[in-house]
Amino acid sequence: MHRYLNDPTLAVPVFPGSHIVIDGDYIFLSGLTVTDIQGGEAVVGDIAEETRWVMRRLARMLEFAGGNLSDTVRVDVHLTNLDTIHTMDAAYAEFFDDHRYPARTCTESPRLSGDSNVEITLVARRPVETDAGARG
Repeated sequence: MHRYLNDPTLAVPVFPGSHIVIDGDYIFLSGLTVTDIQGGEAVVGDIAEETRWVMRRLARMLEFAGGNLSDTVRVDVHLTNLDTIHTMDAAYAEFFDDHRYPARTCTESPRLSGDSNVEITLVARRPVETDAGARG
């Protein structure tokens, strides 16, 4: 059975969707831009900071859903300008250990919500609990 959740620290979506959907094996997070985050508009235009703000919030959303970034298997990134990909990549890579990066797509989207320059969405595998309750 699917569970549909909204992050209590974000505004309720204005679109017909949920921030988080959890099914038996996976956690799906809706696309997020820096302008979805209170105060985020202050960093619009700095692609590295936009990426860090979004990745930090996605990490918190995963924790809220019972996972973490190391559980991520798929990421979709939308940039308003693909010429900024190397700067975005450098900031994005800070969030994954030991070069264990999820599968990823990166596209250019000329217009994102709130004039943001990056939108990121991800899918994570739900952690497996062992008999002792620890992650396996």
